[in-house]
Amino acid sequence: MQNSPVSSLVGEEYEVEVGPVAHGGHCIARTEAGRVLFVRHALPGERVVARVTEGEETSRFLRADAVTILDPSKDRVEAPCPFAGPGKCGGCDWQHAKPGAQRRLKGEVIAEQLLRLAGLTPEEAGWDGTVMPAEGDKLPQGEVPQWRTRVQYAIDADGHAGLRKHRSHDVEVIDHCMIAAPGVSELGIEKRDWENMASVEAIAASGSNDRQVVLTPKPGGRLPLVELDKPVSVLRVDEKDGGVHRVHGRAFVRERADERTYRVGNGGFWQVHPKAAQTLMLAVMQGLTPRKGETALDLYCGVGLFAGAIADRVGDQGAVLGIESGKRAVEDARHNLAGFPRVRVEQGKVESVLPRTGITEVDLIVLDPPRAGAGKQTVHHLATLGARRIAYVACDPAALARDLAYFADRGYKVRTLRAFDLFPMTHHVECVAILEPVKKDA
Repeated sequence: MQNSPVSSLVGEEYEVEVGPVAHGGHCIARTEAGRVLFVRHALPGERVVARVTEGEETSRFLRADAVTILDPSKDRVEAPCPFAGPGKCGGCDWQHAKPGAQRRLKGEVIAEQLLRLAGLTPEEAGWDGTVMPAEGDKLPQGEVPQWRTRVQYAIDADGHAGLRKHRSHDVEVIDHCMIAAPGVSELGIEKRDWENMASVEAIAASGSNDRQVVLTPKPGGRLPLVELDKPVSVLRVDEKDGGVHRVHGRAFVRERADERTYRVGNGGFWQVHPKAAQTLMLAVMQGLTPRKGETALDLYCGVGLFAGAIADRVGDQGAVLGIESGKRAVEDARHNLAGFPRVRVEQGKVESVLPRTGITEVDLIVLDPPRAGAGKQTVHHLATLGARRIAYVACDPAALARDLAYFADRGYKVRTLRAFDLFPMTHHVECVAILEPVKKDA
C-alpha cells in the first residue's frame, strides 16, 4: 500500500493577526485553524495577508510572506530599498520598520531567548533592555546606514551580480546595495559581467583604503580580467581545496582598532560594520578591567583583536594565549601581535587545543565563538579555570543564552550584558556578556 503524497501549501494565503517577533527576522502568527506561521515582512500587531513560501500539510509550522498589509503598525515605513520585500533579496529583514523599532524588536528577541534558554530576566542579566546603535547610524528617515564593508555577491546564469533570495539559491539581480559601505559600492561590481563566476565577494577595509575582491569560479570557469572602478587586489577561491590564493595585489587588507593596525588576509574574518571592532573591543575591556600582570585566554581569536587589547593592558608581566582554528588567521594574528613577547597563538579547535595546553588557571577569558556558540564541553572546561571575569561576545542570542545556562550550571553568573545594533536592517545583533564566579557563602 503506497503512502499518499504530502500536499504542499506553498502559495496558500491566510488573513492573520501578527503576534510577537521571533528569532530569525520574522513574526509569529496563527491561522484560524491554529496552524503556526513564521511571517516575514510583517510587524507585531498588524493584520496581514500571509502567503505561504515553505511548508506542507504535515509541517510543524509554515513560512510565509506578508503580501498585503491590511492594518499597518505605526512602526511601519516603506522599504527604502527597491530590492527588499516578499520574494526579493533576502539580505535584509527589517527594511519595513523604523530604525528605533528594529532595535526594539532585536531587544525583544534577546529577552525572549535569555528567558527561555537561560531562565534569565533582563534585570538578572544586568541588562537595561536596550540595543544600542553604532556611532553615526542614527540617520533621518529614508536614509540607510551604509555599513556593510563586505558583500558576497551571487552570480546568476547570465553573469549578473545580485544577492540571494531568502532561504533560496535564486539570485535577485541588483544595481546597488543600500547597506553596502561606500568603499564597496565604488567598486562597481554590479555593473560588469561575471560570466563563469559563482560568486564575487567585495571587501572595503574601514581602517585603510585597501580594497579586495575574492572570486569563486564555477567548476572549470576561467578567471576574468578584473577591471573595476577603483584600484583593487584580487584573490580567487580554489575549486579543489577551497583555499584562497592571491591573483594580484595584496593578499590582505589593513584594519584599525584600539589605535593598532591589524592585517586580515585572504578574505579572513573581521567585523563587517566599520565601528564594530572598536565598539566590541571597548565593551570587552570595560567589562574585564584587565590589570597589570594578569593572564588571559582569547578563544576563537581570529586575527588577534581582543588578544592585542588585553596584552596592551596586562603589560610585560602578563601573558595572553590565543586559540584560533583558521590557519591564515593564526598567521595574521602572530604577525599582528609580534610586538607582544608574552602573547602566544595556537592553531586548532578550542575544544581540542585548550585541554592540551595544560593551563589550569587564568585570570581573564574572552571568547567570541561562531554562530553555534561554544557548547557545553568548552564552557564546562572554562569554568574550571577560576577566571575572575569572562567576556562572551555573541552574534547569536540563542547560542549565547544556551551557553550562559551552561556557565550557570558551573558557578558563573552574568554581571552585565550589552547589546549593539551592528547589522542594521537585518535581524542580526551583537551582544557582550560579562560573567563572574558566584560568591560562595562563607
